[in-house]
Amino acid sequence: MDRTELRAQLLALDLTDRADEQPIRAKMIELLDQSADCFSRTAFPAHFTGSALIVNAEGSRALLHHHRKLDRWLQFGGHCDGDENILRVAQREALEESGIAGLIVASARPFDLDIHEIPEHKAEPQHWHYDLRYVLIAPDDAVHTTSAESKELRWFTADEMEQLSLDAGLHRMIAKWRRLQTRRRR
Repeated sequence: MDRTELRAQLLALDLTDRADEQPIRAKMIELLDQSADCFSRTAFPAHFTGSALIVNAEGSRALLHHHRKLDRWLQFGGHCDGDENILRVAQREALEESGIAGLIVASARPFDLDIHEIPEHKAEPQHWHYDLRYVLIAPDDAVHTTSAESKELRWFTADEMEQLSLDAGLHRMIAKWRRLQTRRRR
């Protein structure tokens, strides 16, 4: 997928029940249209990132990592480093940060759209991540490993995650995941 296909995919997303993501989509399209290097981590004040919520094969738990630099629980993800295929970026980052091979893509369409602020750190100024988020399913026999970017990895139920101090975007993803679990049980 390249930027033209990404733009078309964003425009085609049905955000009828996702009103809070509609202005995010508009900003993402604007960034695509106005910044030639928006897939580079050196593009400031904003650039694209890709991330993934990893769920177990039963869909009952999700794996989060406690990010070392940001000191908070997050889904897996990171910078595009020039790659315009953000789903591939999310898959790469999930594998690198979780160590789980064989992750299955639940949908090639983004599960969630988010823009969040990244604080200044060393030589990097405060900036914005335009994050496309996907769901990846771990195989039954998945074994995770903690990377250097994380303090810890842990499987959580939706109820357990709601008790954590998470950013609003991750809480929104958890609420969507919970709705999927409810539909699945019917």
